[in-house]
Amino acid sequence: MPALNYIVIHYSWHWAFGALGIVGLLWAVLWLFLGREGTLVDTPVVAAGSGEERVPYRCLLTCPTILAACFAGFASYWGIALGLTWFTSYLRTGLGYSQQVGGNLSTLPWLFGFIVLMIGGFISQRMKSKGASSRTSRGVLACATMVVGGCTLPFLQLMPTPGAKVALLVFGSAIGSTIYVVVPMIVSELTPQPQRAAMLAISTAIVTLSGAFGPFVMGWVIQHAATPLQGYELSFTILGILLLAGGIVGLLFIRPEADRKRLAAHAVADPSIKVQPIRA
Repeated sequence: MPALNYIVIHYSWHWAFGALGIVGLLWAVLWLFLGREGTLVDTPVVAAGSGEERVPYRCLLTCPTILAACFAGFASYWGIALGLTWFTSYLRTGLGYSQQVGGNLSTLPWLFGFIVLMIGGFISQRMKSKGASSRTSRGVLACATMVVGGCTLPFLQLMPTPGAKVALLVFGSAIGSTIYVVVPMIVSELTPQPQRAAMLAISTAIVTLSGAFGPFVMGWVIQHAATPLQGYELSFTILGILLLAGGIVGLLFIRPEADRKRLAAHAVADPSIKVQPIRA
């Protein structure tokens, strides 16, 4: 973020997007050479199967656990979208910080989110290795922190100073970041291996769809608010409501162990694999 802020100040926002594109291409090249296939240490959906079974997509796409995980991820990603598009503008237009100071302060949600991701991912993995259920180590852990963040953000308008507003906004929007770690794990846990890539792509598309809606909704709210500051803070309150709703839905419906049994009952042999007859 400081590097992008420097580019915006000394060149233009067009070059900032160009820089991101270049970095993305470099990362893709590195991943091409260094990326490796991993393993998922979880009970497969069809525990005693041959590895050639599939579950109908209508069952996977209506699975309560997968739907709840996607909704929780959608709500949390709404905050990422606002952080990328409106956070610096809020610091400048709403709170009166300069472009340089606002750009530097924009690093705080990402730094805090990084810490939350590392700690949350470690705790989740540790709990799982100690025998905790996926519901507890993945669903409850991630969604409970989303509820905390959702309960925090509506108090943004009551904070007495700009510094207090920034601190509360950073905490509330990033404390639930562990959900980004667990959504792919939950989807993978409930999906047979032959269908895993497709379901991960579908769930990622659903989660990141809020990146299109979030900035648009916030822009509309700011445009129609009495003052820009009221519009910004009302938009962050909406984010808090979404985080709260996503966290509660996740707490109620993310139940991988129960849904794995239901999905196993719908498993069928993969029709693309032809069994050769045995000749005497």
